[in-house]
Amino acid sequence: MGPMSVRTQSSEQPAEATHRAGFACFVGRPNAGKSTLTNALVGQKVAITANQPQTTRHTVRGIVHRPDAQLILVDTPGLHKPRTLLGQRLNDVVRTTWAEVDVIGFCLPANEKLGPGDRFIAKELASIKKTPKIAIVTKTDLVDSKTLAEQLIAIDQLGKELGFEWAEIVPVSAVGDQQVDLLADLLVPLLPEGPALYPEGDLTDEPEQVMIAELIREAALEGVRDELPHSIAVVVEEMLPREDRPADKPLLDIHAFVYIERPSQKGIIIGPKGKRLKEVGIKSRRQIEALLGTPVFLDLHVKVAKDWQRDPRQLRKLGF
Repeated sequence: MGPMSVRTQSSEQPAEATHRAGFACFVGRPNAGKSTLTNALVGQKVAITANQPQTTRHTVRGIVHRPDAQLILVDTPGLHKPRTLLGQRLNDVVRTTWAEVDVIGFCLPANEKLGPGDRFIAKELASIKKTPKIAIVTKTDLVDSKTLAEQLIAIDQLGKELGFEWAEIVPVSAVGDQQVDLLADLLVPLLPEGPALYPEGDLTDEPEQVMIAELIREAALEGVRDELPHSIAVVVEEMLPREDRPADKPLLDIHAFVYIERPSQKGIIIGPKGKRLKEVGIKSRRQIEALLGTPVFLDLHVKVAKDWQRDPRQLRKLGF
C-alpha cells in the first residue's frame, strides 16, 4: 500500500475528496462470470452473457459512475491458444489491453478447482508486471464456506508460485448481488486520480451499431451454438429513422446482415419455413428496443461470407 493520504479540513468547508477515474478489465476462462459481473457493476445489460467462449469480440466498456470515481470496464476477448488468424489477432488485442488498463480482475469460479486454463492466464498475467491484479472469486452462492476457503488459499498460492502478489482476493456473487459494491470499493483505490472521463449518463461507449450487432448475434446463436459456435458475424448495415412519422411515434429502421461461412449453415440459421430467423428477429428486436428506448423495425438477411474467420479482408470488413 502507498502512503496514507491525509485530508485536512478548514473550518469553512470540507476539502474536496480526491476523484479517481480509470480502466479495469476482467479476465478468466469462458463462463468464469466476467460478463455477469460487468452487468452487475454497471447495473444494466451491457456485455452479452453466454456460456460459450468468445461471444464478446469487441471491447465493450461498461461504465460505473460513483460520486468519488469512475470505473470503466474494458471487456477483452478471452485469451486462448490461437488456431486461426482471428485467434491470433484476438490474443494480440488481449495483451495490449492488459498492459494499458489500470487494474486487472481475474475471475475464477468458486465451484471449479483451478485448472490448466487458469494457470495459462495467470502465467500471462505474471508477465505484465506493472498492472495491479485482483483475484475475483465468482459464483460463491454455489459453494459452502469450506470449499470457498480452499479456493481462496489455492489462488493465493498460485500468485506466490508465479512470483506476484494479488492486490486483493475478493469473493463475490453477482447473481445474489453480494459484495458487488465491495468489489467496486476495492477497484477504485487502484485507479489513478483524475476527473471523470465520460459524461454521467453513459453506460458504454460502444457504438450503438456494435451493441445491436452483438444482441442479434447472441439471439442467432441461441440454441445452435453446438452447430455453429463461432461461424456467425453480424453487421448492422444502416440505422435510419423512418420518415413521415409523427415526433411522438418514431420508428427506427435497422438493416442487418447475419454472415455465415458456408451455404450449408444457411438452413440452420433460417430454420424450417424461416421460423428460426423470425424468432431471432423478434427476440433481438425486443432487446434493441429496450437498449435504445424506441420502437424498431428490424430487417434481417442471412449472407454467406466464405470462411470469413480465415480471410483478413473479410475480417476487416466484419470489424475485427
